[in-house]
Amino acid sequence: MKADNVAEYLQQNPDFFAEHAELLTDIVIPHPHGGRTISLSERQMLVLRERVKDLEKKLYDWMEIARENEALQDKVHQYTLALLGAHDLVTLQETVTRSLREIFSVPHAVMHIWAEQPPSAEVMTFADQHAKPVCAHQAVHDTKSWFGESAEHLRSFAYLPLRNETQSLGLLILASEDAQRFYPEMGTVFLQRIAEMASKAVQALQ
Repeated sequence: MKADNVAEYLQQNPDFFAEHAELLTDIVIPHPHGGRTISLSERQMLVLRERVKDLEKKLYDWMEIARENEALQDKVHQYTLALLGAHDLVTLQETVTRSLREIFSVPHAVMHIWAEQPPSAEVMTFADQHAKPVCAHQAVHDTKSWFGESAEHLRSFAYLPLRNETQSLGLLILASEDAQRFYPEMGTVFLQRIAEMASKAVQALQ
């Protein structure tokens, strides 16, 4: 009889071991980690323990993700409150970039509002064409120069177009010397929230 036949029989006859309980201790099989043999019931207990460990690890991972998300939500809340204190566009620009450094630990951030600092045609087109944040390892057009003396050391960028319903109002750029801080495949949900709140603040002050 093949092993598959035995397995199929046991699946189709779930009462087999209830009717032959002595087999649970009489049948011995190799210990999964070697060294000795154990009974079928002991082997079952080991399998259950391994499953419990796997579930505990998954639960721990989920809790860690929940804690990280909660911490990030709290930072977004702090950022929002900071923006509410700005009463003009100049103060808003200073508040946004400072908050990104202090709250989100973003090493470099610049914010240009078109009404105050018109961009090049290429940058304007880029901002108008993107409704969502864009992350990259290379600076877009002439925007690297916006970072002054730090520009040559920057290795990753996050571009957050500031928009109303139809067009761009400005551009917020986050940057880092770390090439993995911002990268093309990363999620941008929270970056989008940061951009949307800054956009609303700009519209309210124009």
